Amino acid sequence: QVQLVESGGGLVQAGGSLTLSCAASGRTFSSNVMGWFRQAPGKEREFAAAITWNTGNTYYADSVKGRFTISRDNAKNTMYLQMNRLKPEDTAVYYCAATTRYVALHRSQYDYWGQGTQVTVSS
Repeated sequence: QVQLVESGGGLVQAGGSLTLSCAASGRTFSSNVMGWFRQAPGKEREFAAAITWNTGNTYYADSVKGRFTISRDNAKNTMYLQMNRLKPEDTAVYYCAATTRYVALHRSQYDYWGQGTQVTVSS
């Protein structure tokens, strides 16, 4: 089992920045890819970004590319999502997730999930 705990959400004005963190514990060595997903009210949970734990390869949804940066600290078993130039449409609950797969861009491919952290962007 892998346990994931997100932190860093909050309220920010449009154009501002936030950094989310996801601390992993448990059988973290079994996770090859970790990702960030988000779910706005009334919408499906959607992919935002992912990172391969060993190589650091990154993947982004078109909606966040150029504004969000995903990174990880292997020594701390922690993943980050730096979010810049935030827009009201970025408002959502953000979830981190982990999978044993080597490439995973859809929520159905992830095995472990955190509880989520709310990000609200005011206009």
